[in-house]
Amino acid sequence: MPNPFADKMSLPVVAAPMFLISGPELVIECCKNGIVGTFPALNQRTTEGFEQWLIEIKSELRTFEAETGQTPAPFGVNLIVHNTNPRLQADLAMCVKHEVPLIITSLGAVPDLVQAVHSYGGLVFHDVTNRRHAEKAAGAGVDGLICVAAGAGGHAGTLNPIPFIQEMRSFFDGTILLSGCMSTGQDVASAMQMGADLAYMGTRFINVTESAADDAYRQMIVDSKTSDIVYTAVVSGVPASFMRPSLENNGITKEMWNLSKKIDFGEGLSAEAKAWKTVWSAGQGVATIDDVVSVEALVASLKAEFKAAIQAQAKLLDQYC
Repeated sequence: MPNPFADKMSLPVVAAPMFLISGPELVIECCKNGIVGTFPALNQRTTEGFEQWLIEIKSELRTFEAETGQTPAPFGVNLIVHNTNPRLQADLAMCVKHEVPLIITSLGAVPDLVQAVHSYGGLVFHDVTNRRHAEKAAGAGVDGLICVAAGAGGHAGTLNPIPFIQEMRSFFDGTILLSGCMSTGQDVASAMQMGADLAYMGTRFINVTESAADDAYRQMIVDSKTSDIVYTAVVSGVPASFMRPSLENNGITKEMWNLSKKIDFGEGLSAEAKAWKTVWSAGQGVATIDDVVSVEALVASLKAEFKAAIQAQAKLLDQYC
């Protein structure tokens, strides 16, 4: 399946939903500039607040289309499908009520959820880090698989993207997204060359003016290199990528990185938010991020780099074929 949103997009990019970072402002600007903007439902503290965000996003995008005559890219919501998320059913009901175009599921692929989203014409993309999870998601009827490869920010995988995508293609004919280490338009072009339909970019969108990250977080991304990204389960109990200085600033030493049990920040969702608020996640794509720009400027840069990369690839046909 090709990109199902291609006719509404100016670049094959989805700005990934980032815990505590993605909000309405970031989503709206992404959609206005032709890429899919997304956010986690749990970035709002209540289901009522979550619904207000949905209303705000839909209203702003309708106004944009009416004033410019341009169709914005669709937006999406990330739902955590796990028994530790007490808001799942209530938040899903809001997504159905407001007919959210794209639902991104994590930590569980459930046929009932997929059917609920399909009931109004929405699509479901699911995060996967290995074949077993991908096959389960495919069996649940999802429309797309987000291949979270090695080096990605957040809850990353460990697989190389080249065989990962090809393995998914061997049994899944839906939309394939690649996540991990992409920060430039050339990276997006490379993802397409590897067989992905869409590039899924997170870390690069932390360093935009519309994100909710504070200045110190953004500066640490600018200052960090690939060697500063630590893959550890000690923060949340699930392996994820974090910047070394932020771990050290929170007293998480190198001796603790290999522990499989998370540090006790307390209990429940509030504790998880506390952990991620002070221990900053990022992927190895930090190596090519050296600024903080607006979404508009970033997308313009990504487009120019993407076009140049495709044109350079086309020249290889004359040389080798």
